[in-house]
Amino acid sequence: MTDRRVLVAAAGALSFVAMLDMNIVNVALADISTGLHVSAATAQWAALGYQLPVVALLLPVGRRLDGAGTRTALLAATAAFATCGVLAALAPWAAWLIAARVGQGVCAAVLFVLMPVLVIRAVRPEARGRAMSVPATLGPLGAMTGPAVGGLLLDHLGWRWVFLVKLPFCLPALVLAWRAMPDDGPLRAPDRRFWADTLLVGGGLAALLLALTVGAGRPAWALLALTSLVPLWWWLRGPGGRPVTGVLRAAGLFRAHGAVLALATAFAAMHYVVALHLQQDEGVSATATGLTVLAFPLGMALAGPLGGRLADRYGLRPLAVTGAALTAAGLLLLLPLGDAWSPPDVAWRLALAGLGMGLNGGPAQALVMSAAPPERAATVGSTVQVARSLGFTLGPALATAAWALAASGAGARAGLLLAAAAACLAVPLLALPGRPGAAVPEPTTDTVPT
Repeated sequence: MTDRRVLVAAAGALSFVAMLDMNIVNVALADISTGLHVSAATAQWAALGYQLPVVALLLPVGRRLDGAGTRTALLAATAAFATCGVLAALAPWAAWLIAARVGQGVCAAVLFVLMPVLVIRAVRPEARGRAMSVPATLGPLGAMTGPAVGGLLLDHLGWRWVFLVKLPFCLPALVLAWRAMPDDGPLRAPDRRFWADTLLVGGGLAALLLALTVGAGRPAWALLALTSLVPLWWWLRGPGGRPVTGVLRAAGLFRAHGAVLALATAFAAMHYVVALHLQQDEGVSATATGLTVLAFPLGMALAGPLGGRLADRYGLRPLAVTGAALTAAGLLLLLPLGDAWSPPDVAWRLALAGLGMGLNGGPAQALVMSAAPPERAATVGSTVQVARSLGFTLGPALATAAWALAASGAGARAGLLLAAAAACLAVPLLALPGRPGAAVPEPTTDTVPT
């Protein structure tokens, strides 16, 4: 195998823009509401219209892209993602904008699935730690810098530029992938199995996301969250879900997926609690809060490349465990602060947690993808992204619940305790290798029983 490192750069750029789009639009919702003369609830679908297809389509897309058609899918998704961004920027009314955002979400689901596959195929096995650290670091950095970048664009250029800022990243990535990515066959057209999977797992995950975001703090929405489990359970027990769980069981990847879910939950809960407590309870300005929280991605950016190099030298699992332990230590150190927080005291602890996430991200992703059967790499790539996406959604929802249930004045501590506990859970999940099960099951037929 010869290295095609330009594909790693393309994967990093696409991971950055796909995650950037998760958060950058949130700061523009008020301006969109005013500019298009719609309600705030309608404007919110500019964000939800992107997030729902991403979560809903990850698993069906992963199964569909196993084995062939990844080059065609990547090129088409990248070009369509950029095109939908332009259409969103030109939107004369809300329905146009929401449709463009749904299109971007569909494309982003394909990109999220293919990023780890692209990297794992681009380099030799001994360089996978360094290579995987590129998208594993740039993706979360895109999510965290989204609000800051969006704010600058709103202040100086207007809300429409929020949808155009990704173009300088998409176009070079498209050219690099076109030139360097080998042809692996035509893209398989969606069949009845794909649409059945999309209806069951996509509908269930989308309903769960809505219940945890739109319905946060509203007890009646808990019913929707419970209802969403029915199609997911049906899918897991059917011909769509059994091959997915079979792959994870055969490769011993359930614990690693649990660690990804736990760390994503810890990160999202921490980010929510720290920002809210600093501004609401400590009276810290929005600017000072933003600079304080920035310590986390700065630590992550510094440690990401180092973590990949050390993983290639000393092993993927030791670095993934070390990173998770540092993240847990940084979050645990926030607990003794009590009620008197100062930005410097919080910042260095967040920096330590960010260093841990940087050390963990690439090695943990490479650990999972290296254990995946080559013919099922897209499926495993999609399951990792589902675990991470659910963690990002669960974190704030669980932190909100912990805050509400805590005694008066102890809400922030309860939320941070939840975040720290989730990070601590990731350490043994990564330290103990999963037990491989039976051989990887053969793919099911593409027809749906009637």
